[in-house]
Amino acid sequence: MKAERQKKILEIIAREDIETQNQLIEALAREGVKSTQATLSRDIRDMHLVKELAPEGGYRYTAGGKEGIFDHDVRLKKIFRESVVDYDVAQNLIVIKTLPGLADAACSTLDSMHIPNLVGSIAGDDTAFIAMKDNASAERLCDEIEDLL
Repeated sequence: MKAERQKKILEIIAREDIETQNQLIEALAREGVKSTQATLSRDIRDMHLVKELAPEGGYRYTAGGKEGIFDHDVRLKKIFRESVVDYDVAQNLIVIKTLPGLADAACSTLDSMHIPNLVGSIAGDDTAFIAMKDNASAERLCDEIEDLL
């Protein structure tokens, strides 16, 4: 749901000049996406949206990053590569060890990849548990993790 909402936010700010969070909440509502101001504020922070001067003289939200383009997946995968210290499979579970404070980033990366047979993930400070539907799926995901690293 978060990834879909953030994708919708990027679509909206690409086609409309959105100056305030209230305008963005209203635009999301028109698209059938309900959001609170607190959730939207976190999305704006997580997506590194910035305000830039609009051609008409006001300000508008835009995606940050190189040349105004924000690639959430690329950034998450880079964080994943830099944060994962070790990983191993135990039947249908994958245990990922990260640098302190980065297990949630590792889970966020895997969650955003929409991996088939991924049941869920949970993160502590430096350890993440990934639950897969079966042992074979867990083994395949470990192969993908190796490719990411």
